[in-house]
Amino acid sequence: MFSFKGKGLVTLTGLTIGALAIVLMAFGNPKNMGMCIACFLRDIAGGLGLHSAAPVQYVRPEIIGIVLGAFVAAVVSKSFRSMGGSSALTRFVLGFIGMIGFLVFLGCPMRMLIRMSAGDLNAWVALPGFAAGIAAGIWFINRGFTLGRATRQSSAHGYIFPVLMGVLLLLLVAGFSGLRFSTEGPGSMQAPLLLALGAGLAVGALAQRARFCLVGPIRDLIMFRDPYLMFGMVGLFLAALVGNLIIGNFNLGFADQPIAHTDGLWNFLGMALAGLCFTLVAGCPLRQLVSAAEGNTDSAVTVLGVLVGAAFAHNFGLAASPAGVPPNGQFAVVAGFVVVLAIGFALSKVKVFAKERVTENA
Repeated sequence: MFSFKGKGLVTLTGLTIGALAIVLMAFGNPKNMGMCIACFLRDIAGGLGLHSAAPVQYVRPEIIGIVLGAFVAAVVSKSFRSMGGSSALTRFVLGFIGMIGFLVFLGCPMRMLIRMSAGDLNAWVALPGFAAGIAAGIWFINRGFTLGRATRQSSAHGYIFPVLMGVLLLLLVAGFSGLRFSTEGPGSMQAPLLLALGAGLAVGALAQRARFCLVGPIRDLIMFRDPYLMFGMVGLFLAALVGNLIIGNFNLGFADQPIAHTDGLWNFLGMALAGLCFTLVAGCPLRQLVSAAEGNTDSAVTVLGVLVGAAFAHNFGLAASPAGVPPNGQFAVVAGFVVVLAIGFALSKVKVFAKERVTENA
């Protein structure tokens, strides 16, 4: 019997996100996207003038709604806790590098699933890369990797991130002249503000209550053989698949996919890098937004790292386009792996290897 708890709630959240992504596409959001946390944070970075890529500039109401919806749900359920002080700068760097991986693939795990549901085979190539990155992160976790323990803080610290999002909403609604708005490209493709905000509020509230995440399903399946969170991931995919079939947006193949490229190697590696980064920070971009809304200032710093990473990627020509991945972007992915692997080893109990070698020699 279906219950709005446990697996039922996780499944409902996935189904809702997948369905809302299709609705948002039908009302103006970019095709094969609907709702993409990485892409929308990239658009917000442009809307705030952090980068000058004119086609991707818009303060997306969906992101604001997710944060405010999760914040209200956390307060109402008395699960709001102001926490922080756990390797904030390292989390910023991991968020920054992970975003470069997403922009080389052109999407976060949410968009990867939505693209898969629309028949984009490039996203199916990226899925095993994402899983490989998560597996690499688990390898470090199993060897003692840790970013430390967050501690309780004054509630005032936890309120800052939701308040900032509220201020951003007021600026958007008021049409503040300092914000930038795309007149062409993905940033100009927008669902009506109230619909976008409402969808974000619903996703944020459900994701907060269900502890929804798109890194967690693969991580838990590998580490604990626990398929609990996978119900949400599968639900998102199935709802989006049905929705794409209904609106005639299913196109099976590699070529001619909206806002996508066909370079399989870099689709794989971009999502592998992102999967590794967001496994080490313990949650996908959606989970980081929700956690920040619940009062976790470390997650808020990770989100800021993602924003700055998006700005850096577009200002320095790292982000991919339908034409492919530029050389700068390819170099950035390789350099990102070097940095993240160095962080992984530095914060892990690497002496395990020496012990293993001694045992083998004996």
